[in-house]
Amino acid sequence: MSNNRWRWPALLLAATALTLPGVAHAAAPTQREAELEARLIRLEAQMDALKSDLAQARADKTSSDNAQSAQAVQVARAAEAKADTAVAKAAALESRPQPDGFKVGATTFKMGGFVKVVGSVTRFGNGELAGGSLGKEFFLPQQIPVGGAASTDVIGHARQTRLFFATSTPLAGRELKSHVEFDFALAAAPLGAQRATNAYTPTFRRGFISYGNLLIGQEWTTFQNAGHLPETTDFVGPMDGSVFVRQMMVQYRQPLGGGLDLYLAAENPQSETITSTSAAMVDNDQDRMPDLIAKLAFKDKTKELHIAGLARSVSVHSAGAGDSAFGWAATVGGKIQFGPDLRHDIRFMGAVGRGAGRYFTVGYAPDAIYDRTIADRLYLVDNVAAWASVKLGWTAQLRSTFMVGYQHADYPDSIATPGLANAEAWSVAGNLFWSPVRNLDFGIEYRHAVREVASGLIGKMDRFEMAAKYTF
Repeated sequence: MSNNRWRWPALLLAATALTLPGVAHAAAPTQREAELEARLIRLEAQMDALKSDLAQARADKTSSDNAQSAQAVQVARAAEAKADTAVAKAAALESRPQPDGFKVGATTFKMGGFVKVVGSVTRFGNGELAGGSLGKEFFLPQQIPVGGAASTDVIGHARQTRLFFATSTPLAGRELKSHVEFDFALAAAPLGAQRATNAYTPTFRRGFISYGNLLIGQEWTTFQNAGHLPETTDFVGPMDGSVFVRQMMVQYRQPLGGGLDLYLAAENPQSETITSTSAAMVDNDQDRMPDLIAKLAFKDKTKELHIAGLARSVSVHSAGAGDSAFGWAATVGGKIQFGPDLRHDIRFMGAVGRGAGRYFTVGYAPDAIYDRTIADRLYLVDNVAAWASVKLGWTAQLRSTFMVGYQHADYPDSIATPGLANAEAWSVAGNLFWSPVRNLDFGIEYRHAVREVASGLIGKMDRFEMAAKYTF
């Protein structure tokens, strides 16, 4: 409300009074009217003040609300940025390689291995195996029975469980390393083992030291590449076509560039013979020179290939008699990955040799026939072996491997060959593996295998196997 509302009537009355003195005298305001006008003027002033205060209050409130809203937005943005930072740090930690082992001083210590549990149902078509035979627990073609009635065997075990211990120490710009490994798979089953406790003695697998490019100790023979073996519920898989030896060696590796390495090794010799009348393997320990091996190995992102040659002296010397003969072997193998995320692969190995039987299939056939009663000389045995596999990665967690293996031993015609000497073996197998989480595998596998001996007798094996494995 403005003072003008009352001021104009008052001025009009004053002008009238000046013009008309009589009327002005008669209409002169009373004291009460003057007091009333003064009160109205004061009320107008108070109302104007209240309006001003109200406008200021509204302005202050709007400013405060805007400030609070801006502050809330800033707080929200800061919280969001902090959350994004935390997620980024977590992702970085997850993708960053984790420390491998633990350190004591300058030495890094590492322990690892896996627990593997296997159960199988096996039907032998032509005989049965004695209790405790290794052929009950994994595929050994030389232990497929021949010449008997069919039998069925059910067994479960965890003997393939493996442990290793390794160290690494920087020294003069290179790494000084050691490795010790054992499992329980090849231990001879003690009498009554399955009766109550299934106790088995740990068996030594690998133990070596390495410094730079030099390796000394027991390791997989340079003549093979164990990393090329296919995935299987079995201990090895296509054993009938495999080179399979671990032994003492002195090995030197020389990088040639472009993913190519040259390996040179001198390895522990051992000559295995049979006689003209017995197929039982004889371990001769009169060797006079190490087995010599050279290998070229190539590796890139999708391929691994190797070619190797072996030269050795097969030797039998005892009681002033004996003989030595030159033995040799060659092998080629590889692994080729392909498909989405390189989930598929093809693996293969082929080998041929003369007087090198112990390197094939854990000694399926001998190096030579030696019978002192007939002639004091060695008759070398020829061998050929091969296997191949295809792995198909159906998904990131589901995969299958299909494999085939073959070996043939050719005995000399100049000396009699015992009827039970191993002559040929082959097998086919397929499996399905599922890994629900990292390092945990479940697999099922079927294998059909055949063994033939020199007399012509044949043994057949059909095995359905399941396995669970946790690698740590």
